[in-house]
Amino acid sequence: MFLHTCVTPQGKFRYVVHDPDFIVKNLREKDNLTSLGECEGDLCDNSRNFPPADIVVKQADRIYEIANAFSFKGTTFINTAWADPLAETPLKIRLPAPEEVSLTTAAANWRTELSAVFASLPNSLLLALAQTSTDPADLVRLAHLCCEFVFDKNGHPRGLRYKKGKGGRQRASISNFELFEILVNNAFLPDEYKEVMVLRPGAQGSSEIVGEWSAENGKSHIFEYLRRNSYIPWGHYAANMADDAVRYRISDLLDADMSGLRHLYYQRTYVRLAAELGLEVPAERKMLGAELLEKLRLEVIRVFEQGRGLAFNSTLWGWNFGFDCAPTGYRLHASHQQIHQQFALLPAAVSTFINGEQVADSESYGCGDLIRSFLREYFARTGQQFFSDYLAAIRANERMDGRADREKSLIVFEDENIMLFVPKAQTSQWELQLMPLEPVGNILEADRETRNSLDNAMLTALRILTGLGARMVTSIEYAKRFDCENNGQRLLYAFLPRMPESPGAFSEQQLRWINGHYPEDFAVACRNQMTDDRREDSAQ
Repeated sequence: MFLHTCVTPQGKFRYVVHDPDFIVKNLREKDNLTSLGECEGDLCDNSRNFPPADIVVKQADRIYEIANAFSFKGTTFINTAWADPLAETPLKIRLPAPEEVSLTTAAANWRTELSAVFASLPNSLLLALAQTSTDPADLVRLAHLCCEFVFDKNGHPRGLRYKKGKGGRQRASISNFELFEILVNNAFLPDEYKEVMVLRPGAQGSSEIVGEWSAENGKSHIFEYLRRNSYIPWGHYAANMADDAVRYRISDLLDADMSGLRHLYYQRTYVRLAAELGLEVPAERKMLGAELLEKLRLEVIRVFEQGRGLAFNSTLWGWNFGFDCAPTGYRLHASHQQIHQQFALLPAAVSTFINGEQVADSESYGCGDLIRSFLREYFARTGQQFFSDYLAAIRANERMDGRADREKSLIVFEDENIMLFVPKAQTSQWELQLMPLEPVGNILEADRETRNSLDNAMLTALRILTGLGARMVTSIEYAKRFDCENNGQRLLYAFLPRMPESPGAFSEQQLRWINGHYPEDFAVACRNQMTDDRREDSAQ
């Protein structure tokens, strides 16, 4: 097994190449077809988001995976769709200079109409207002500054105006995308504007909807989107609250919503594993009920334990709740409207190269592997299973300040299956962690009762944190690989509020560093900048 580093004993760099081809089973039952607006005089709809059958993805974006030189610093992923164009023009790798901002200049041109005042504001002030305003009237005015609407006879927005781009693709007519994106993340924007701008299926692009959750009482509705060309190699999936179930706050999130978000994760994972093992899965376009889902999980385990190998042997799950963006345009957290969760399967073996020549395959990166490596070292040094000791330490916790008149428990919530607790050493000031009480290492090993307990505890954790005032929370999963040895590793979830001084998101928390350029091209940009700096120094 390779050490987790890109450096070889021969003094070369090792890297992994992902060339994804895959089939996606369509588990969506209904077609929620609707109009998105108008495109150059014609109506445009969202039919591209509702494929009639399973999806065959051929030659998705090539992704390079490069282990960091130091194993404790994770792995970098480079998407060629972003990096290849910059390889042709590496000197484009730079951030734009800040705009000149003067409220005095803007105010000098103000007339009595409020719309003119808004239109004259510097962009940074527009962004700040879009992020912080709680007045729907403010936000509607900003909406009209960043995109074009189609209205009904009563003046209500019924869609956006679209224009045709390269290859005839329809794109929304958005004049200020940065303002647009911040605005639609503001919960105070009226829902009728949110719907046509981003929530209606298809408003955000052509990603196919391949799954759906709907509660019997009609109060919960979630779509599962396929992200074909993903920064996570081999695609990933996003479970998003639907346009008729608007959820921007955790206080609005129902128990059924959390059950649905997680059900889509379990369902996609079990269905993909069943297909890998040659098991028959439901052919019709329909969600699997709880009983059928559990039956499928047990069948996957039965066949897997007979020795059938898996090409994809680990899960990836993450949740960015909340959004913020500085007036300077710096993204502080998350990238999506509505409450949503993302998930994928990671390949077991990946093609590995040194200087363009293929060598023996290696294991793909998953953040749970960092725990696996630590467990091996812990056992080798102590002869003990780490998680048994961890659980015992949590239960036996004593205060470090020696105060006997203060609470000493780290446990926030516990039932017969799980424990939600405060880690002794928090990596976020308000970090919470969640783990099973039994050695359940991944969601394949988690039975229905354990999964329900995990789901309930997750919602409890987010309700607690947001009740305390947290507005942005990153949640990630550390999972054991399905075919890992019996080492006592337990499924672990970390809930990491982004405090005002420390932003971040779930990829970074897993030490998955996403890059849009090749390192050599950034070196070109740096050398060029160094030359420019020398010229400026000489001129002075």
